[in-house]
Amino acid sequence: MAAMKSQPGFLTRLTFVLVILLVLPFPFHCADPDPLQDFCVAILKNASISLNGFPCKPASQVTSDDFFFDGLSKEGNTDNVFGFSVTPGNVLSFPGLNMLGLSMNRVDYAPGGLNPPHSHPRATESGVVIKGKLFVGFVTTGNQLYSKVLTAGQMFVVPRGLVHFQMNVGKVKAMTITAFNSHLPGSVVLPTSLFASKPPIPVDVLTKTFQVEASVIDGIKAKFGA
Repeated sequence: MAAMKSQPGFLTRLTFVLVILLVLPFPFHCADPDPLQDFCVAILKNASISLNGFPCKPASQVTSDDFFFDGLSKEGNTDNVFGFSVTPGNVLSFPGLNMLGLSMNRVDYAPGGLNPPHSHPRATESGVVIKGKLFVGFVTTGNQLYSKVLTAGQMFVVPRGLVHFQMNVGKVKAMTITAFNSHLPGSVVLPTSLFASKPPIPVDVLTKTFQVEASVIDGIKAKFGA
């Protein structure tokens, strides 16, 4: 051992290894922290999100109904500017998911309906087309678009945080079921984030961003009620 320590660069290499061990993100390999008990049915009323989810309902008050959810069985209302509807099955609608690191959505599309470009900052998304014909795509941080037209039974995946979209390119209604590795993945919808934020993003920021006149920005904002 003494001979090893005398070798040039030994301490440098040892220090490097120790630093790597300290900074490796062992606890953060999942989108959500691992649970520390069998379940933690969320108490949503008057509760704020903590590092590991919502406060737990006392086990003595938990019932079978806390672990079942029928919200995804109902078709969403697609009568809106984009022609689509998201029915979330996350911790806010299904408290039994609290701290379990997963959730699901139902997404309905009218013919021509679009789930506009958006991202999920806290989760990777996977999905399967249940009916219809969808054009699905996502853009990498290198501005590379990956896309494909999918039909019923085909699956897709969108890496965490990347901008993506789905558009119904068929002649009838379409529907997908999507899954996330977070009980609350979050969603940043680009058009509403940019043109309907509160307080609003200054017009001069948007005109310079898109290289257009203020009248163009005002016209877009008007479509979002901003």
